[in-house]
Amino acid sequence: MDRPELADFLRRARARLDPSDVGLPPGARRRTPGLRREEVAALAGMSADYYTRLEQSRGPRPSRQMLTALARALRLTEDERDHLFHLAGEEAPRREATSTHVGPGLLLVLDRLHDTPALVTTDCGEVLAQNALSRALSGDVLARPPRERNLVRRYFLDPSTHGPFPPEDRPARAREQVANLRAVAAARPTDPVPAALVAELLAGSEEFARLWAEHEVAVRRVSTKRFLHPAVGLLELDCEVLVNADTHQHLVVHTARPGTESYERLQLLRVVGMQDMSAAAPGHQV
Repeated sequence: MDRPELADFLRRARARLDPSDVGLPPGARRRTPGLRREEVAALAGMSADYYTRLEQSRGPRPSRQMLTALARALRLTEDERDHLFHLAGEEAPRREATSTHVGPGLLLVLDRLHDTPALVTTDCGEVLAQNALSRALSGDVLARPPRERNLVRRYFLDPSTHGPFPPEDRPARAREQVANLRAVAAARPTDPVPAALVAELLAGSEEFARLWAEHEVAVRRVSTKRFLHPAVGLLELDCEVLVNADTHQHLVVHTARPGTESYERLQLLRVVGMQDMSAAAPGHQV
C-alpha cells in the first residue's frame, strides 16, 4: 500500500468535485474548492475520522468494499477506480461484461434527479446506486450485504421483500422479473452471471421455477408500479428504464403524474426522506 500516493490521489479527487456534482446543496461559502472530508465520508458510508486518516497517510489499509464505496463517492472513472485499488495494494476488479462500476456521468444524472426516486441496476437486478428519494421510497439497498442487493434474488428468496407491493400486484411483478431475466440470460448465453442467478432461483424458489417453465420473454422498459409506503401510503408511479447497452446497466426512474394524489404523496416523501427510512421499512424493494 502506497499511503502517500493514495492520500494525494484522494485529496485531488475530492477537490475537483462540487457539491452539486454529488447531489448536495452548495451551503455556506467554502474556503477551499471541492467537497469537505466529512461529505466524502458520508457518501462512502465511513466515519469522517477514518477518511481523514487516509488523506493524512496514516490510515489502515481499506477493504475492497471500502475502495468500491470511495470510487463511487468520488465519481471516479473505471481507470481511476483501478488506480485507487492499485495504490491501496489491491488487485483492480475484473472488468466483466456486466459492469458493476457506475460512471461519473450516470451518477451525475442520478444525483440531479432531486424530485423523483431513481436508481442504477444491472440488467440482472443488482442495485449499484440510489439517489436520496429512492432510499426514502425503498430503503438503502447498498447498506445490505452484497448478496442481498439483487432485487430478483430477494423477491423470490426473501418473502419480506413483498411488503411494499399490494397483494393483487405481486403475481404480475413476479412474472415481469422472470420474463426480463429470461431475455437477459438468452442474450448472453456465455455470461456466468445471469446463468448462475437462474440456477440459484430454480433451486430455491418453486414460484420462480413455475414461471420460468412458461418461457415468457419481456425486456423491462416502461411500466406502472404501486408502492405501499408506511409513512405516506399508496403511490402509483410510472417506471421508465433507460438502458446503457455497453455496460448492461439500467437507470430506473419512478415518476408520479402531476395533479394526482400520488404526486402529492411523493412530494411529502421528499420531506419524510430527510429521515432514515431504511429502519422504518427494512423489507422494501424497488
